[in-house]
Amino acid sequence: MSVITYKCPNCGGELKFDAEGQNFKCEYCLSEFKEDDLVEIPVSQAVVYSCPSCGAEIVTDETTAATTCFYCHNPIVMAGRLSGEEEPDWVIPFAIDKEKAKEIFSEWMRKKRFLPRGFFKEDQLEKVTGVYFPYLLYSCRVSGKMKAACSKVSTWRSGDIEYRETKQYEAERDGDMEVSNLARNALKKTDKSLVESVLPFQMDGLKPFQMAYLSGFAAERKDMEGSDFTGEAEQEVRDYLQSSLKNSFTGYTTVSVREFTADISDAKWRYALLPVWTFTYQDKKDDKMYYFALNGQTGKTCGRLPVDRGKLALLFFEIFIPVFLFFAVVGYLL
Repeated sequence: MSVITYKCPNCGGELKFDAEGQNFKCEYCLSEFKEDDLVEIPVSQAVVYSCPSCGAEIVTDETTAATTCFYCHNPIVMAGRLSGEEEPDWVIPFAIDKEKAKEIFSEWMRKKRFLPRGFFKEDQLEKVTGVYFPYLLYSCRVSGKMKAACSKVSTWRSGDIEYRETKQYEAERDGDMEVSNLARNALKKTDKSLVESVLPFQMDGLKPFQMAYLSGFAAERKDMEGSDFTGEAEQEVRDYLQSSLKNSFTGYTTVSVREFTADISDAKWRYALLPVWTFTYQDKKDDKMYYFALNGQTGKTCGRLPVDRGKLALLFFEIFIPVFLFFAVVGYLL
């Protein structure tokens, strides 16, 4: 008999029904979800592990590679899921710990004027969870040639007469470059816009993969391959070379590209786990779940923030009423 489980989008923990709150709750990060939210939460075939520390049953889905026991809070790494052909080539270790992540999130939120008051509660920030997300890194060498019709326009005056001279040129450029570690999210169930918004990572921080880096964090393994992204990666590389060659035509008034060719060689994909702090917030007023991510290496933060309509209304009246009274008085005096 197969087992179905709903996974918390924030930390990957199992969601359970809370009879008191009549909603679904993650026992680990305390995120809460309404019944309607389950429509947007991926359903997974569950795999059951026993915690080696307390013996509790840990329910994960097939892509979870590391997690924390929701009962004794000890880190658990499913080594078999990241071995053999599934073993990552690289990892960027977390450079920002949980306390620093909470501090960065707090500072980011303080700059936003219209957030709900509940957003600033300390227990909200306790939901911050560190996750190693799987990315595929594309590297290659690309060489190209470009031909363009260019012009130089000169103007000058002699007395009352203005002269204009246009010279036409045929110009060529060629060049080659190496592209390293163009990143693509390799996990289907994630919010693509969110995990790609935290890019870029500083790739000089890549280290050969060691299982020990995962201890204490959640981790997911890839369920997509380089072949899923090869076409778009090659196009991005060609577009970048084309733009670079065109920008090298300097000193001309106009540049019109006539011909461009690009050849890609030595292409390869590498598999890396990259650090991301995740955070969720449920706005009970509009009954929506908001998701946020923070680059665990650089601190770059992204996400769509909720808006407190009461604060917006207050701002409206603070501005509208004085302006209305001013013009009413001016109109009366005139």
